[in-house]
Amino acid sequence: MATLAERLTAVQTAIDGIIDGGQEVSINGRTYKKADLDTLLKMEQALERRVALGSVSRKSVAEF
Repeated sequence: MATLAERLTAVQTAIDGIIDGGQEVSINGRTYKKADLDTLLKMEQALERRVALGSVSRKSVAEF
């Protein structure tokens, strides 16, 4: 199972692929649609929040 950071990297790679090459690709006369950019952007934001929260929750408790 991928970590949150690995998932975030995968989503960002998919976003880059859409930005660089569009949302559709044709191979041997068949057209394939990549993941929806808006959906990927929402996933990216959610994963960024989860990764940030995970790093905060691992910090040590203040000493008195």
